[in-house]
Amino acid sequence: MPRASYALAFAATAYAFVATMLGTTLPTPLYPTYQRQLDFGALTVTIVFATYAIGVLAALLAFGRASDTLGRRPVLLAGLAAALLSSVVFLAAAPVHAHSGGLALLLVGRFLSGLSAGVFTGTATATLADFAGEHTTRATVVAAVANIGGLGLGPLVAGALARSEPHPLVTPYAVHVVLIGVALIAVLRMPEPVDVQRPRRLAVQRLGVPASLRTIFLSAGTAGFAGFAVLGFFTAVTPATLGLLGHHNPLLTGVVVFVVFAASAVGQLVSIRFRARPALLGGTCLLVVGTAVIGLGIGTRSLPILVAGGLVAGLGQGCSFRSALGAIVGASPGEQRAAVSSSFFAVCYVGISLPVVGIGASSDAIGLQKTAVSFAVAIAVLGAIALISLVRTSRSTAARS
Repeated sequence: MPRASYALAFAATAYAFVATMLGTTLPTPLYPTYQRQLDFGALTVTIVFATYAIGVLAALLAFGRASDTLGRRPVLLAGLAAALLSSVVFLAAAPVHAHSGGLALLLVGRFLSGLSAGVFTGTATATLADFAGEHTTRATVVAAVANIGGLGLGPLVAGALARSEPHPLVTPYAVHVVLIGVALIAVLRMPEPVDVQRPRRLAVQRLGVPASLRTIFLSAGTAGFAGFAVLGFFTAVTPATLGLLGHHNPLLTGVVVFVVFAASAVGQLVSIRFRARPALLGGTCLLVVGTAVIGLGIGTRSLPILVAGGLVAGLGQGCSFRSALGAIVGASPGEQRAAVSSSFFAVCYVGISLPVVGIGASSDAIGLQKTAVSFAVAIAVLGAIALISLVRTSRSTAARS
């Protein structure tokens, strides 16, 4: 096949990746509007958000290796279909009130959104590598930017549309339906990059970590858990946090969340220039410092300090996440690499869901400010524990060598 066709297919895959991930964070600046319309509190917001993480985990376990047996295109199309259905469900929820099942529609929409993200995260990355040929580094970089960049663009787009349009719960999802429609056409027209010859049979992804990797996995997994918990905090409760600081502009919410994800993307790109272990140590250190600054910003009710903390924590999260994944996958035996990487992603997505549900429950009991500050302290301590463990592991490895 001509190289130009592969280049177009590479671009189509990257676009579909961005469009899908963008849809997963569209609701972020709209949660205050949903709360008013459907009459629910902070705990419900975090449960709705956690439903997304459940969808991601379900997709990772059920479809983690599906594209190897079914082909890349069918799985990408399934992910796009889930993304499209998610926005359609959100559109259906817009005119519905609490007593008419509006909350149930939000939960269904978030679960479908999680499925789309879980399907795309692995499959689109593999597809980009297929079309990149020998340029594997370029495929990795584009996959990282498409993933995190799409997540960051979602709140920015939704916030801008909600601010300028008369139908804040309709326009963002209508725009997303159009974006996904274009992606469906692009993926349908691109070639299948793998020769599927094995039996077309799906199997649940088996999780597991070899005994030789458990020490580094524990340290790296703890850092990944902490980093994703910070991302979960920003995507789930930033609107309420900014309201606490006296800001109720959905566009501002979108900008703040975008800054954190953009910083994460930059952190991933920067980490490529360093060896895995130093990048992991440096990223975890930045994550600890940034999370502490976030707590300070919330405690002092200062938006500039909050944004600065999010910027530093985002850089640290991106750097530590990419480095941790690279270190774990690189050290894994070939036949266990998929199981180990899936185990790492599972830990990360537990980190993005469970803590924010705890935040919702606690904020209803003791207030958002005390809860958010306590959360920041807890995550900073967890990151510090991971950092100490990584330093000890590095010294132990150096001593043995």
